[in-house]
Amino acid sequence: MPIRITGMNSGLDTEAIIAEMVKAQKTKTEKTQKQQTSLEWKQEAWKELNSKIYKLFNTTLNNMRFQADYSKKTTDVADSSIASVITGSNTIHASQNLEVTQLATTAYLTGSKVDDSVKKDTKLTSLTDIAAGTKIKVTTGGETKEIEITDSMTVEGFVGKLKEAGLEASFDEKNGRFHISSKKTGVKNDFTIEGDGLNGTKALETLGLGSTATKEAAKNAKITLNGIEYESDSNSIEVNGLTITAKNVGKTTLTTRQDTDGIYNIIKNFFKEYNGLISEMDKLYDAPSAKGYDPLTEDEKKEMSESAIDKWETKIKDSILRRDSNLSTISSAMKNVLLQGATVNGKQMYLNDFGIETLGYFTSGENEKNVYHINGDEDDSAVSNKENTLKAAIASDPDTVIAFFANLSQNLYTELDKQSRGVEGVRSYGSFYDDKKMKEDYDNYTTKIKEQEKKLAAMEDRWYKKFAAMETALAKMQSNQSAVTSLLGG
Repeated sequence: MPIRITGMNSGLDTEAIIAEMVKAQKTKTEKTQKQQTSLEWKQEAWKELNSKIYKLFNTTLNNMRFQADYSKKTTDVADSSIASVITGSNTIHASQNLEVTQLATTAYLTGSKVDDSVKKDTKLTSLTDIAAGTKIKVTTGGETKEIEITDSMTVEGFVGKLKEAGLEASFDEKNGRFHISSKKTGVKNDFTIEGDGLNGTKALETLGLGSTATKEAAKNAKITLNGIEYESDSNSIEVNGLTITAKNVGKTTLTTRQDTDGIYNIIKNFFKEYNGLISEMDKLYDAPSAKGYDPLTEDEKKEMSESAIDKWETKIKDSILRRDSNLSTISSAMKNVLLQGATVNGKQMYLNDFGIETLGYFTSGENEKNVYHINGDEDDSAVSNKENTLKAAIASDPDTVIAFFANLSQNLYTELDKQSRGVEGVRSYGSFYDDKKMKEDYDNYTTKIKEQEKKLAAMEDRWYKKFAAMETALAKMQSNQSAVTSLLGG
């Protein structure tokens, strides 16, 4: 902005006068800026809400609309100290006898005690029978690597080389012993440490890793399931859809059944997400009016405290989606799908058939009139004292429960898919609001504001030039007056 010195001759407050003369144009520009800010806040509100609707649509419902997704199975282990089990979907419902006869172990070598003078920073070549160039061969998991002792290699450096060769290793300085083990359990992961030639053999003896070391060989896990033995290099063994992890030697019984708790939790978690979303949508739609509140200009903010500005803007943002027609359309569509229920084997069923209901208009909390409650849910104080019809239905007829909620989820998924497609060129797929249209409108505001600001600047410049010309004329007139006065001897 140019620096202007005005009113020197006229004594007028030129800036104030011009500000009044261009006030209408400035107000028009500020109005457009406020409209753009309101749109920006609306975009932000929709973007946040859209991510939640999309999660329900693309993740939760997408994982609930197929009956196979409910067919969870679990296996009870009579003695959990002997084994734990992960149950696959293809596992048959059955009771089976399990015996763990052997656990998988790593190979472990405890070195014999070395001289008390040996510390972690001791150079190997300072010890008896160890010379630079000596080579040690390490074989583990069928792979052999060579370690060559150098003049500068210390005990700790040697430990590092053992690790690089594929082993776990350490030197117990306090007790003067090496401790070495394979990284993985099982016979195939056992290891050997051998000297390459006579020098290598002598070096290992000096380090307590030769004939005087104590080594326990690696073992495979062995179990007997229903009379058949299985063996594995790890303690986890997969048999017919069961992943059995052996923990201790002993006998126990495995009982595989349908995971009714899992089915219940899938449904419960769905309503937790749905209720939170529908409650938020109702809150946004029914928000108190912010009539009379507009985004503040920079000049207006200068007259207010930060807390007052924050309170003002929060009032507007909280009501930015009030009575939003798009929000109403999506919210109503979701509610209608749940109200209509779903068809199972030709029979129309509803949520209340499973003890899932709203509390009613007068007993519901604010923005919770469309929230569903599972009767008997111990985590819901409003209905925890009622009979849990849903759990009873799952226990007695899980197939019907699964079919109902899979079909209901498919119906809601289909409806949201329809809503997300919107109108071509206005809405992106996966968006539940007119994101493309809003961006286009925002860009149009940017262009319009630039044009209005350019027009305002030109208008101001034109008036400043006129006042400048007036000041120049006044200056000449005052100069002429002074000259006449001087001639007359004034």
